[in-house]
Amino acid sequence: MQTICLPYFHRRGHTFAARFVALMVASLLALLAGQAQAWTLDDVAGLARKQAQAPFKPASHAIPAELANLDYDGYRDIRFNADSTLWRADKLPYEVNFLHVGKSGDSVRVHEITPQGIKPIPYNPADFNFGKNKLSPQTWGNLGFGGLRAFNNLNSATYKDELVVFSGASYFRALGSGQRYGLSARGLAVDTAGSAKEEFPRFTEFWLEKPTGDAKKLVVYALMDSPRMTGSYRFDITPGEQTVTEVHARIFMRPTDTPVATLGLAPLTSMFLFGENQPRPGDFRPEVHDSDGLMIATGEGEWLWRPLQNPAAPVTTSFSMKSLKGFGLMQRDRAFNSFEDTEARYELRPSAWVTPLGDWGAGRVELLQFAIPDETHDNVAAYWVPAKMPAPGQSMDFAYTIHWQGKNQQLPPNGWVTQSRRGTGYTKLGAEALGQQIQFVIDFAGPALDALPADAPVKAIATANANGRVTESLAYKNPATGAWRMTLRVQRLNPAQPVELRAFLQHNNQTLSETWTNLITP
Repeated sequence: MQTICLPYFHRRGHTFAARFVALMVASLLALLAGQAQAWTLDDVAGLARKQAQAPFKPASHAIPAELANLDYDGYRDIRFNADSTLWRADKLPYEVNFLHVGKSGDSVRVHEITPQGIKPIPYNPADFNFGKNKLSPQTWGNLGFGGLRAFNNLNSATYKDELVVFSGASYFRALGSGQRYGLSARGLAVDTAGSAKEEFPRFTEFWLEKPTGDAKKLVVYALMDSPRMTGSYRFDITPGEQTVTEVHARIFMRPTDTPVATLGLAPLTSMFLFGENQPRPGDFRPEVHDSDGLMIATGEGEWLWRPLQNPAAPVTTSFSMKSLKGFGLMQRDRAFNSFEDTEARYELRPSAWVTPLGDWGAGRVELLQFAIPDETHDNVAAYWVPAKMPAPGQSMDFAYTIHWQGKNQQLPPNGWVTQSRRGTGYTKLGAEALGQQIQFVIDFAGPALDALPADAPVKAIATANANGRVTESLAYKNPATGAWRMTLRVQRLNPAQPVELRAFLQHNNQTLSETWTNLITP
């Protein structure tokens, strides 16, 4: 309790004194209100800690029958009314609107943080336009929301574009200027690989910090719940050419008899249908993917590039290291003529580069890929698995940034792969040998390569695991482009087993490029 000492005012000054007292009291009340209504990650963590001490209770998915019976087009006809957009009337740098609850019934509660206090934002059917649907939403009660979308002057000073969306489980995705939505991030990945069934933690509650008139970032808090853990999250979203999402998280493991096999931090989810390394006959488009490779920077200074695939069967690969500098699912190919899709515009899909804040210790980047029939499905996941996981009843703090990047994106300092192709040209090899010999043609670029003279003795250093034998590895300048090219031929010894490959360019024992690493699946 604070004590305010006021000076003595004689009778002539009583009016001034009264005004002074009123001003001081108002200032004190404002100060105390601001202190009382401060909201931090610790506040959300307190809720998550309390939830983790109790058994998991699945959220109720009961929704009105008339809503549950809508088809896909019916749901698409439900839109948020622009006039109800949060903060639009205040003319602030950011605005938010809300997604309607969908067929699954999963809903989130949303609150607004203001200097005057924290207040819930209830579901109001008047905030939505239901289109041609014949519904009675006034009888539904407080459904909550299906998610939220934030807007900002990302591309224009006169129009606010969509900046970030939180929707479904713990999924979220953001855009930099000039980008189109592609891959997504998640709050956490649980048993994505290594267990019989994946567990999907879900954001159940959000708090939106009302921005000031000159705010450079949007702050969002989230509470996460799951059968074996709970979590508290803070997202600082800074828009720009590369929009940056800074994530601070604290998770709490529930006491349980079923241990977590794989805990994935900073998970990314994307789609790869086909590309230059895996073409698809019959499609007029040369490539279809949201991401074309996994890039990793290890704490030991090595850079890795793994081209993505659409494998016939699920494939999980791990890249172990003592420490991590960064990893990401990248869309390196930025040329329209690589995709030729005027609607999807895959060349504008963002890359997502994850950088740990602080030391995450030893662990591994895990990459999961599985088969999909078309581009409407995601089939790629990448995340960090710490070597030491919290035990049941314990908590864990971690933080990182995601840079949502376009044409100007993270690259290794010396050299990198620009394209990776698989297949043979004209050859005199017999049919039997062709079935066992696999050829790759890999192009590189980068400052270390550009600085070399044309006659520099560049070597292609390539190795294979025990199931493969490198029969040819050549490095030479492409006379048409001036870039350096590597050609590899690999003999697969057992067709039923995979072959792991690693290759990079070298000059006078100096590494010139990242390490291209590939998997020949059975």
